[in-house]
Amino acid sequence: MPYLAFKSWEIIAFDNDSLLVDPNPRGVRQAVLGVSEQEFSIQSIGNFPAFVSKRTILAPEYREFFLSIPKLKLEKIKVLTNSNDFSETLAQLPGTAMPGEKGNLFITGHSSLPINLDRKLVPFFKDLPNIKSGDEIILEAGNQKFIYTVMGLKIVDPKDISVIEPPEGLGRYLTLMTCVPPGFNTKRLIVLSKIKI
Repeated sequence: MPYLAFKSWEIIAFDNDSLLVDPNPRGVRQAVLGVSEQEFSIQSIGNFPAFVSKRTILAPEYREFFLSIPKLKLEKIKVLTNSNDFSETLAQLPGTAMPGEKGNLFITGHSSLPINLDRKLVPFFKDLPNIKSGDEIILEAGNQKFIYTVMGLKIVDPKDISVIEPPEGLGRYLTLMTCVPPGFNTKRLIVLSKIKI
């Protein structure tokens, strides 16, 4: 059933032209972040193939921040900084921007429970397909609040590392990623947003 429900959603979304965001709009790979397969790879974390960063980076000012999506009734979900581990919460991919910074802040989370039910995985992003252009995503980091506005959604192959890059080099972007359809890990749903000024 989850697979059929997702396929129905996908058809409607395409009909409504809501899956239009392309992180590389001109069709030319832009090395804004210098993304390469040497720095980012696809590895299995539990039963979930995920991006893993090999970048060495400076320690952030904080080890975690919080994400809220009012439309999805998600409130102050912890996001671990510089972490490839999103087994119990959300994680910011190492080497990507921090909240409010120029570039692309990339956050990963689960959309459904894993086959191995003894783990504490929480599907915080299970309702992510319900987000729409114009919805807000709020990040709280340190004593600051950052509001991002959703630009659109895109479904990509799990090996497509181009989604880590920002659409252009000057903006401040936030990308959320999870598996689709729910219960499967064959594709990735990408939600791209830009900081609200």
